[in-house]
Amino acid sequence: MNPKDEVRRLTDLFPHDPPLISDFDHVPSSQTPEPYHTLLVHEHHMTVTMESFHGTSVNLRVIDETTDGDAYSRCIVLERSDTGRVVQFGIVRFDLRSVTDAVKSKILTGDVPLGRILIRHNILRHIDPGAILRLTTGPDLAKYLKIAESTETWGRLATIFCNNAAAVDLLEISAPVTMP
Repeated sequence: MNPKDEVRRLTDLFPHDPPLISDFDHVPSSQTPEPYHTLLVHEHHMTVTMESFHGTSVNLRVIDETTDGDAYSRCIVLERSDTGRVVQFGIVRFDLRSVTDAVKSKILTGDVPLGRILIRHNILRHIDPGAILRLTTGPDLAKYLKIAESTETWGRLATIFCNNAAAVDLLEISAPVTMP
């Protein structure tokens, strides 16, 4: 996977002018600084990681969504349940053929983070972190994260395999954080 092509492919699902990300670099995971190394360099669901790091559950807010046959895509933020502060922005592209109708229905409802749904429904899954990104926010991404435009933060590209099939492509961007 070429990170520049993959970021473009995912962000093109929800076009913004100017782009969501004004600039980014692919950074080796070994060179990812804390706390972003803890938040991004792992094979776990971001829902679980964000909840553990922030010490509270997170809620899903869907910004936009689209369906094209069996491909369901959404642009989301995760917010702390205690304060409502945004902790993550994401773009998700899900091949709905990889899950049961019950799981598909729950995903399309848009009220529970994807990781929590897959865990609760005991979907056999593996998460492959593809690339770590150091990025600069464009105006709309800054608005979604509730931060100043042109702020540097970190994110990752990842793929979730469900029942041994590549099912979900992800762009996950952490809101800027400092060590607790």
